[in-house]
Amino acid sequence: MHSSRFAPLVVACCATLTAVAQGTPATTPPSPPARPVPPVRAPHTPGYVQARDLPDGTVPSPREDGNFVIGPTHPAAPEMQPAAGVPRGNVQEFTMNSADSKFYSGIAREPGTFGTPDPSDPAKLVVTTSHPAPYTRKVTVYLPANYQPGTELPLIVTADGPERLLFPVLDSLIAAHRIPAVAAVSIANGGGDAQGSERGLEYDTMSGRYAEFVEQEVLPEVERRYHVRLTHDPNGRLTMGNSSGGAAALIMAWTHPAWYHRVLAYSGTWINQQWPSNPATPHGAWAFPEHLIADTPPKPIRIWMEVGDRDLLNPNAMRDGMHDWVVANEDLARVLAAKGYHYQFIFAQNAVHVDRPVREQTLPEALEYIWQGYTPQH
Repeated sequence: MHSSRFAPLVVACCATLTAVAQGTPATTPPSPPARPVPPVRAPHTPGYVQARDLPDGTVPSPREDGNFVIGPTHPAAPEMQPAAGVPRGNVQEFTMNSADSKFYSGIAREPGTFGTPDPSDPAKLVVTTSHPAPYTRKVTVYLPANYQPGTELPLIVTADGPERLLFPVLDSLIAAHRIPAVAAVSIANGGGDAQGSERGLEYDTMSGRYAEFVEQEVLPEVERRYHVRLTHDPNGRLTMGNSSGGAAALIMAWTHPAWYHRVLAYSGTWINQQWPSNPATPHGAWAFPEHLIADTPPKPIRIWMEVGDRDLLNPNAMRDGMHDWVVANEDLARVLAAKGYHYQFIFAQNAVHVDRPVREQTLPEALEYIWQGYTPQH
């Protein structure tokens, strides 16, 4: 065996062996900060919104606004598995490339790195290891059974696709006429998580840019590929997501209420996670419960949201008082009620961040609640 291409490997191996023999530790990437174990929060803690306790194993009526406590057990709703004979929707997928995007060329944070709080402002996280990085993303499209090409459909846009739990529920609810026959466009993120990542840039940034990316680059491609007409009626459009995807869902509707009037979020990240920092919104999505909703005339948005009693609390190095997911959701429920929004808030006992059993228990009711009052335009 003879090739110069093996020489760097041999040198590197020898250098590592020499370092070990001499007692010098080999170079390893720094470990990310340990995530604290979230404490269990009680649903009737002083300062939390007043909420109605429901019998264990049940969910609220899809006709009721307000705050509800469910659990501690979370049986899956029967609609999660469509009954025999229920027509199945058509699910297809295509790929998008960062090189073709005018909105997101791609960034990534080095593996094993995070950031450090700005010593002059604990609300800012300094990230020095983020750099340009291309990506590809999948877009998964659900069209209801028996769809006639060219017919206009109401729309669900979901983050962190593909959202596989969603599609069978849509089959069940559409067949039972509990929601309209809808299209769902489930968009994968561009990679990574939190500050310095493409996913964080897309979902946690307090601007209309992600909604504009979806509107101008994703939805036209869906219509072109699958010969579907997606409604432009904002009352027939729902944004949906989990965690930072939930933040993205609300940001999309908030910044573009002419496009979206309905929002569904599990463990919504209404916390200070925006990067780069923006002086106009220095606290990121924490601004929603902090002052933004209270200080703004009500918008025509209906919201369904959930948080778990063991949801996240300060999962990184920042200690700015703006990293408690339970407090963020509790405070958001309070300001939504004060401003007269139609919303339903679920506090789930025995539940972690984006808890799967909770999602399997509540998703059918959540979808029925969120589509309440929809009538197609003619």
